Amino acid sequence: MQEIMDVTDIAFPHLGIYLENIPRSFSIFGFKIAFYGVIIGIGVLCGVLMAAYVAKKEKLDTELIWDFAIYAIVFSIVGARIYYVIFQWDMYKDNLLAIFNLRNGGLAIYGAVIAAFITLWVYCKVKKQSFLQIADVCVPGLVLGQAIGRWGNFMNREVFGEYTDNLLAMRLPVEAVRSIDISENLAAHIPEGANYIQVHPTFLYESLWNLVLLFIMLAYRQHKKFQGEMWLLYLGGYGLGRAWIEGIRTDTLFIPHTTVAVSQVLAAVLFVVAFGADIIIRQRRKKTE
Repeated sequence: MQEIMDVTDIAFPHLGIYLENIPRSFSIFGFKIAFYGVIIGIGVLCGVLMAAYVAKKEKLDTELIWDFAIYAIVFSIVGARIYYVIFQWDMYKDNLLAIFNLRNGGLAIYGAVIAAFITLWVYCKVKKQSFLQIADVCVPGLVLGQAIGRWGNFMNREVFGEYTDNLLAMRLPVEAVRSIDISENLAAHIPEGANYIQVHPTFLYESLWNLVLLFIMLAYRQHKKFQGEMWLLYLGGYGLGRAWIEGIRTDTLFIPHTTVAVSQVLAAVLFVVAFGADIIIRQRRKKTE
């Protein structure tokens, strides 16, 4: 493949794929619309439709899902921004108004997930519904939305990992990515005379991981042993994948004054807690049967 890439090109050299002129946005009647936002919107819609489908199978009122989705979308965006700002405080402490500027990015999925579950807990209290039952219904939609939404990162040329030469290695022009996302290791692997970095496509890894997790959820749903087990499966399953994927990303958020990736720690903790809780609940149920 060519050593000089155009700024809008993306390549997967070992798959023989070279994509030319991949835009970040498009215009309608003079209005610029980012593909990132469109893909996130599609992910949200598909996620809600999936949750509504599962609710119908569970003989629950699907209006509960659609009503909750309105609140979840709003508060998830807020949560995603708060999470990002907290762990990138040095970027905002001298310009607080920049916190409200989402056009430059800065949303963290774990912040959105935490906010969504807090919102669901409050919603279930108000509606006098079971949090665990509704959470079990919603998580297949959540993981589907995440799987789709990660392709927004692909369009933005972000959320990639360190250098790799594996089968799925992806090449991005240096001019197309943020300079702060190019680690010393990546820079050291730029071939002489080339203008691209070759990276782990971690957005793709996570998207595929989430699709596998979704398949497991749908296959296991009717065999679950207790209310909340699907929720634990999501927390642990997504946590397991995110823990190793976060370890190879170059744009990770760190716990203040450390080099410890906050989302990696959170993912690992959630995996251990969810796995442990599932075992304990199963054992207690066996004793009472």
